[in-house]
Amino acid sequence: MDSPKRLQNVFVVAERPAELHAFYASALGLQLKFRDKDRWFQYDVGNANVALACREEAGPATSGVVMVFEVSDFGAAAQAVPAAGGEVLGTRDMGSHGAVMSLRDPEGNIVQLFKRQGTAAS
Repeated sequence: MDSPKRLQNVFVVAERPAELHAFYASALGLQLKFRDKDRWFQYDVGNANVALACREEAGPATSGVVMVFEVSDFGAAAQAVPAAGGEVLGTRDMGSHGAVMSLRDPEGNIVQLFKRQGTAAS
């Protein structure tokens, strides 16, 4: 498997994303880049995105922090992840936003791979 292109996003699974947004905007001065109602709040921090996500949007993660790495395709990961002791949990097509493959590492942490729309179909 090729190394990821970059860290695409890190998000926090939140019970009350709108309240956390108010906190991060006022306490840390994070500037809102994108918002999907009260489900997803995304900020541009340096060369990465940082976001707050409701549980439904974060699935399959139910709590904690999730790292999202941008890749060219999912094919190699679908084979490499189980071989390295992890588990592929599935993919989610997000239309024009691209697609996400959710993984569980050997310690149970959720990691996601992000593929832009129009890149390799695997």
